[in-house]
Amino acid sequence: MENYEWAKEMNCAVTVCDAEGIIIYQNDKAVETYKKHGNLIGKNLYECHSEKSKEIIRHLLATGGSNAYTIEKQGVHKVIYQTAWKKDGKVAGIVEISMITPADMPHYVRG
Repeated sequence: MENYEWAKEMNCAVTVCDAEGIIIYQNDKAVETYKKHGNLIGKNLYECHSEKSKEIIRHLLATGGSNAYTIEKQGVHKVIYQTAWKKDGKVAGIVEISMITPADMPHYVRG
C-alpha cells in the first residue's frame, strides 16, 4: 500500500484506484461522502458507473491522462479532478479529488 497519510484529513474527497479500477484508498472526506454505499475499498469502479463514465476511466488508464469537470448536486457545487497516477513510469491507477466550491466562485484570467 502506498503512503496516503498526506491526504487523510484534507478538506476534499480523495479516492484512489489501481490499474484495474479497484478502489485502494479513500481519505476521511471520501469515506464520509460515500458512507451510504458502505466500505468501498476493494470495490471496482466499473460496477457503480455509467457506460460513459466507464469509457472515461478506461481512457485515463490507457493514456495516463486527466479529466476535470464541475457538478451541482442538491445545491452543492463541486470540482472533480481525475488523473492517472504512475509508478516507475507506468500508469498504476487513477486519483480523483472532489472539492466543494462556492456557487459564485470567481474565475480570473491572468496574463
